[in-house]
Amino acid sequence: MSDLIRISIVIAADCPEDLETVDAVLALAVPFGWEEESLPDGSVRLRVHTDNPAFCEQLLATLRAELPRAEVTRDSVPDTDWTLAWRDFFTPVPCGTHFMVIAPWMVDTIHLEGRTPIVIEPKTAFGTGHHPTTALCLGAVSELAASGRLRPGLRFLDLGTGSGILAIGCAKLGMTGVATDIDMLAVENAEENRVINAVAPAIDVRLGSTDAARGERYDVLLANILAQPLKDLAPDILALLAPGGCLVLSGLLAVQADGVEAAYTSLGMPPARRRVEGEWAALIWE
Repeated sequence: MSDLIRISIVIAADCPEDLETVDAVLALAVPFGWEEESLPDGSVRLRVHTDNPAFCEQLLATLRAELPRAEVTRDSVPDTDWTLAWRDFFTPVPCGTHFMVIAPWMVDTIHLEGRTPIVIEPKTAFGTGHHPTTALCLGAVSELAASGRLRPGLRFLDLGTGSGILAIGCAKLGMTGVATDIDMLAVENAEENRVINAVAPAIDVRLGSTDAARGERYDVLLANILAQPLKDLAPDILALLAPGGCLVLSGLLAVQADGVEAAYTSLGMPPARRRVEGEWAALIWE
């Protein structure tokens, strides 16, 4: 196999605004996903892998222009079989009291501890449960179900579904709904995962954003995307939320939570409840 190009970006611990910038740049330029790792000194390292030299050069130029303080480097690594690579580090992820995210090869071997399994085929789309924002959202869904706010028969919208993990969690609680994503790779992965989890009839996967979900209002709306899109989409998101519905927003740093919350309270929403894990946060209106 030929080598892959690896772009590494290191954001210093004292530059949290750079992390917001790099997330925004990568969200627009790298729809197939990237790796993100917190380092012992508090800095964050992000990595993008590609086999396209032209794409690499364009991304490097953008990163260096937008992030002059970041350490941006390029090297190469051997291409490998992604399925085998995932097996080396994919671990079960308990989320809230209800769910356990596992890979297909774990179905017959893992002890679920009384939790409902969500089986995710690990690919380039987001949403294996390992990122804190995914776990925060699933934890919020678990809490809302335990309190009786989420129950069978309600309708959900999962905006920016990625692997479909949040939609699958809702479907396994007896709800039905719509999952949207602007990335066709994510849509295909979500469609595959809904079949693996035997909830395909409960989830309508669509290509697009809020535009793909219009024509209905939803009892629970989940959006695990990025801070700026959450602000920009606030009017559209609230237009899709049924009166008295639950809203869960994540994909944001804790330092960004005030700004995102303000975008919604300015449109008439009450203050949100927050769940925080490390530097990441979720906003919950229940």
